[in-house]
Amino acid sequence: MKSLLFTCMLVPWLVAASARKSDQDSQLIVGSLPGRELNGYFSDPLNSRRAQRAVSPADEPDDSTISEGGDASDLPTCLLCVCLTGSVYCEEVSPDMTTVPTLPKETAYLYARFNKIKKISTKDFAGILTLKRIDLTGNLISEIEDGAFSKLALLESLSLAENRLVKLPMLPAKLTSFNANNNLLKTRGVKANAFKKLTKLTHLYLADNQLEAVPQIPDSVQILHLQNNNITEVNVDTFCKSNDTYYLRPSLNEVRLDGNPVVLSKNPDSFTCMKVLPSGRYR
Repeated sequence: MKSLLFTCMLVPWLVAASARKSDQDSQLIVGSLPGRELNGYFSDPLNSRRAQRAVSPADEPDDSTISEGGDASDLPTCLLCVCLTGSVYCEEVSPDMTTVPTLPKETAYLYARFNKIKKISTKDFAGILTLKRIDLTGNLISEIEDGAFSKLALLESLSLAENRLVKLPMLPAKLTSFNANNNLLKTRGVKANAFKKLTKLTHLYLADNQLEAVPQIPDSVQILHLQNNNITEVNVDTFCKSNDTYYLRPSLNEVRLDGNPVVLSKNPDSFTCMKVLPSGRYR
């Protein structure tokens, strides 16, 4: 009797449990879920990754770069360089910078050092009349067209050091500092009056070139570097004036002639107008 009673209770319970399980399974039949939820259960990992990569090209991020061998002139100046108010810094630019970049009209200071600029033309600075300082140290400049700097009325400082110049261009009248150290300059490449009209020039650097003689130096010059050239002679008219025994150079504080073949003691009267003797070879 007890067995019959137990059986009567157990059978309905098993039937009900089986029905509930069948209803849950039916919810997982393909097509019974929205596509997004269904993919979570049934899509294989490979197809999922393929679907993620199947993005329209227009939606993909643009990772394009300048092609190998590209030139910096293809890009806007302020993308290649750091542009601050009135100043442009273009140092060791990549891709290679082979020409002077187009400058904003208000540029007063240009630093384009250690690039591969080969030539300066008259159009490079045309219209940029606000320039006060140009630094082109460490390029490959071998040619500068006359007039490239001469119209820059506000230019005070110009550095062409560590280039390949064999002659100097015309320089603007208000220049106070000029640096052409480490070039290939010979005396024939420096006009006799190259610095004569630069009445505000205080610092003149022409070291490590191939100069055979000292050029005419304006009275305003305070620091003069001519070391490591091929200068073979210094006479009374080099720094002083043979026809004016009262002539003095009170501003000239430093003259370097070391590293030249000239023996400075051969003409002791050559420095009577100066308050300091040049450094160099005296015997």
